[in-house]
Amino acid sequence: MSLIENVMSAQPAPTEALLTLDKLTTHLGSETSPVRAVDEVSLNIQRGETFVLLGESGCGKSMIALSIMRLLPHSGRIVGGDIRLDGQSLRALSEAEMRSERGGRIGMIFQEPMTSLNPVMTVGEQVAEAVRLHDRESRGRIEERVVELFRAVGIPDPQRRTRDYPHQLSGGMKQRIMIAMALAGRPELLIADEPTTALDVTIQAQVLDLLKQLQRDTGMSIMLITHDLGVVAEMADRVGVMYAGQMMEINDVEGFFQNPVHPYSRKLFRSVPKAEKRHQGLDVIPGIVPSLNQAFDCCRFADRCEFAHDRCRTQLPPWRGKAQSGYRCHLAPEEVPESVAPALPTRHSQAAAGKALLDVRRLKVHFPIHKGVLRRVAGQVKAVDGVDLKIDSGCTVALVGESGCGKTTVGKAIIQLNRLTDGQILFDGDDLANVRGRRLRRLRREFQIIFQDPASSMNPRMLVEDIVAEGMIAQGIGGDRKQRRLLVERLLGQVGMQPAAADRYPHEFSGGQRQRIAIARALALEPRLIVCDEPTSALDVSVQAQVLNLLKELQAELGLSYLFITHNISVVAYLAHEVAVMYLGRIVEYGEVGKVLENPLHPYTAALLSAVPVPDPAHEREVIKLQGDMPSPIDPPTGCHFHPRCPHARAVCRERYPETIEVEPGRRVSCWLMSPQ
Repeated sequence: MSLIENVMSAQPAPTEALLTLDKLTTHLGSETSPVRAVDEVSLNIQRGETFVLLGESGCGKSMIALSIMRLLPHSGRIVGGDIRLDGQSLRALSEAEMRSERGGRIGMIFQEPMTSLNPVMTVGEQVAEAVRLHDRESRGRIEERVVELFRAVGIPDPQRRTRDYPHQLSGGMKQRIMIAMALAGRPELLIADEPTTALDVTIQAQVLDLLKQLQRDTGMSIMLITHDLGVVAEMADRVGVMYAGQMMEINDVEGFFQNPVHPYSRKLFRSVPKAEKRHQGLDVIPGIVPSLNQAFDCCRFADRCEFAHDRCRTQLPPWRGKAQSGYRCHLAPEEVPESVAPALPTRHSQAAAGKALLDVRRLKVHFPIHKGVLRRVAGQVKAVDGVDLKIDSGCTVALVGESGCGKTTVGKAIIQLNRLTDGQILFDGDDLANVRGRRLRRLRREFQIIFQDPASSMNPRMLVEDIVAEGMIAQGIGGDRKQRRLLVERLLGQVGMQPAAADRYPHEFSGGQRQRIAIARALALEPRLIVCDEPTSALDVSVQAQVLNLLKELQAELGLSYLFITHNISVVAYLAHEVAVMYLGRIVEYGEVGKVLENPLHPYTAALLSAVPVPDPAHEREVIKLQGDMPSPIDPPTGCHFHPRCPHARAVCRERYPETIEVEPGRRVSCWLMSPQ
């Protein structure tokens, strides 16, 4: 029986709102100088509606979600307004009553799965706990229900994966576990805080389709927090744009994409990376979000708005329109100019000819499976199984593929965080597999990594200043503490952070802000190669534009090289020179980015590209749906690894793995469809 068949019976959709926020005000910190994280936000969500929250990191999107769930941090408190679920005030409930609402009528998918999952419990036990507490219909079949949820969110080999611990799963798989846990209680309202951020596009398409199907069958409402305008176009009924703790615009999805009214909304659209912007910088919003530990007496966007005038800096802007649709600005719609200044160009880097900076040859990384009391090796996880890759100085190679295919393992092997099973990694002629001791320590300055999960890659007891400066101290550079402090503040400014952030701890920042700190740390040693493992996945589009511009400018000025691991095809089209498509430990297609994206040769590449959401609500994409799940790297299929899911598989595909064919200079593909036989 499918997950959809097991959901509650469909209910008629009444006209009253399921969720209503009435001037919700949430403060953090001290009573005398509070951080006004949410400032008199009003909105309502109808039954069966998807309401999307957009805005920069730290603007209060996640704090609204935590206020609804009453899961605010220790220093947080709701100081004004009301939250009503189906007419009932959630503020009036006791903590015991609220616990039954969390995971029951209200489900939530958190942004960072690593900090939300219990590291000493199997993921199956954690999902089973949610089923046991909140799903009375499944209490006699809990294990079956858990496997069913795992399968629904795209976990390969779901029966076995229920016995895994969080550290054994990739970032994308951990996020899928969180989604399964949120769906376990069959919620009426699902709050999804960046639910597909860590997922590749094929699984993202599955999850979004699943959420839409659940919504159609149950009348479930969704509050979706995302920075992906493609996801907004596909999922939203209405859009709310937040800035600095305040709602700036609420619009239906068609109106938002055709004619966004607020100047901030328009700026967001011009920050989106596209292939046609490759030879210029993205249009960014100058400056940074103002500090929220102040009472505003004027428009809080005025200092960053290209249309601001004197009244914007002296008076609070009015709300124009109705609660369901309107915007907060002194300018009437006809006063907001339609024409905008073009993005400023930046120097476009060209890959240097000659010897490659990085040359990966036949790379294999296998992890042993130990069983029994004597811990005997009973098998191998073939995470990376023969990868060839070259990166020239000043060149960006994007590595794309589904979660668990080995992308991050390749990146970690390159910077010597994973031991090689076989193959070579030549960095500027040095075989890193044979470099040890002080020489490897010196070389580590030359290559750095930006991790996917910023929260788990930082010491929670260290100040941001010490986190960013840690590499400088280890390498003996940067001068004394005072000089390092100036360098840290400059790096934080480059990634859009206040200098005062250096005196705070990682837990005091949003997910996007922590990712910016991680990027500043990677840049601190001025490396020649940076392995970027989903560095912009936690960022909204405006900050993503700043980071991509920064990476491109540094590449042009310093000849930096990047291995860019991502699932965001728009970023690949804008930033990368070449792209490698990976499936189950091997590269199946490789070539110049424009040629691969415009004319994919491998069926898997074509399926990936078809699943990319387009930022246009009128666009109807035809997703190539792959059959089944990605096989386990413990026991890969015989022949071509992709043949069990390939719509074009032939007999030879099941018998032998295809040779790599160079269809034109620099363009390689491993597929029997391209074979001359």
